[in-house]
Amino acid sequence: MQGKKIYQEKLFTEFLLSERVPEYNFYRQLKSVLDLSYLYKLTEPFYGVTGQKSIDPVVFF
Repeated sequence: MQGKKIYQEKLFTEFLLSERVPEYNFYRQLKSVLDLSYLYKLTEPFYGVTGQKSIDPVVFF
């Protein structure tokens, strides 16, 4: 019996988002001049030591 390939749209595709965002993008430029590393120390008291890892606090700002 001869089979025939049926095209099916991919559910997941692989690509690097950083390759698709232009160098002159506002948020890319903002990230290069903004230092949010102080947030780790500032928010540390609000996170527990057990359980699942949290979302990076920098993501919220």
